[in-house]
Amino acid sequence: MDKFIINGGRQLCGRIKAGGSKNAALPILFSTLLTDEECVLERVPDLRDIKTTFNLLQHLGKKVEYSDGTAVIKPLNRIGTSAPYDLVKQMRASVLVAGPLLARFGEARVPLPGGCAIGLRPVDIHLKGFETLGAQITHERGDMIITGQRLHGETIKLSFPSVGATENLLMCASLVPGRTVIENAALEPEIEDLVAFLKSMGARIEKEGVSSYIVEGAAMLHGARHTIIADRIEAGTYLLAGAATGGSVEVTDCEPEHLRALLEKMSEAGVKIKTTASSIKAEMALKRPKPVDVETKPHPGFPTDLQAPWMAFICRARGESRVVEEIFENRFMHVAELGRMGANIAARGREVAACGVAELSGTSVMSSDLRGGAALVIAALSAQGQSEVQRVYHIDRGYEKMEEKLSSLGGDIQRVNPGPWK
Repeated sequence: MDKFIINGGRQLCGRIKAGGSKNAALPILFSTLLTDEECVLERVPDLRDIKTTFNLLQHLGKKVEYSDGTAVIKPLNRIGTSAPYDLVKQMRASVLVAGPLLARFGEARVPLPGGCAIGLRPVDIHLKGFETLGAQITHERGDMIITGQRLHGETIKLSFPSVGATENLLMCASLVPGRTVIENAALEPEIEDLVAFLKSMGARIEKEGVSSYIVEGAAMLHGARHTIIADRIEAGTYLLAGAATGGSVEVTDCEPEHLRALLEKMSEAGVKIKTTASSIKAEMALKRPKPVDVETKPHPGFPTDLQAPWMAFICRARGESRVVEEIFENRFMHVAELGRMGANIAARGREVAACGVAELSGTSVMSSDLRGGAALVIAALSAQGQSEVQRVYHIDRGYEKMEEKLSSLGGDIQRVNPGPWK
């Protein structure tokens, strides 16, 4: 099983390019199920979750060709409407096949995703939206069976601005007869990217006000070409890694506005931030950050996916900082591992209190989830001595060639026991 060996205490300095967004690429790849024509997607990151998505699309009847960041999705066989548990269990985003399959074929059978390391993340918001459009939901042997031969446009008000539910319902509504209004929709940049791709396929989607989408169902959608947006979470992670090591890191080919909440908090902590139209430079101006409180919120608030990397940065602050997690109920599994490295940190419910320490110490730690794993890498880079970060397959789900990018910035990090998927 892969692990990282990291010798900490080195400043990260230099410039790297942001990769394509995993969280944008996944729903866009699934939306190719809405057409039988060829779709070409550029800037698709080479990640474990992307490979799982390719396998699922191929199981359902698509042909996938992937090379140098470009994915070509072509028709191959008659599209199936049942997703296998063996693939769905590998990635919760697999539930996004439901919307396209329901819209095109009037049925979808998807295994219940269940819980995961960062919380339950139920799909009830997705299902209530489908029911509003006229679908019927039944359950059989752990599967959700969603049927609806006479779907129709309706107004759907989400109880929470769920990213996954917004994506699923936008894809479904694109082919549902009539006018669908999705209120209290998620506002993440990845949603906007999905909408841009759907519109390039012929979908009729317009934004109304701050958080509503109006979708006029089309009779059919066609193939399209699209370039995935930059991965704001990857960019933010490397900016935080540079600051945590007292260095200076510039991320290019990104969108600074997508990270406004993070950049404001980093600046408050004493990091010098410089931006251009497509780059962000973060330079640590202090030996240790100032204490800053953070509370995760739906976009444009502080991203939950950067909560763990932020914690690795702030645990060396001169004073006490609070981190409140408002999105997921169990996203603090990295806290105990940071404590093993010497962080003075404690979790209670949805809140963590971190009283900054002068330095962290290298040791063996274990990743339990994607973003928590990234936090442990940041902590190891800033710590004194050698660290071993185990179970990096979690990290590989969302960070493309992390060890190579960090090495290019001056980090001493090596992958041991490369896995067969690489």
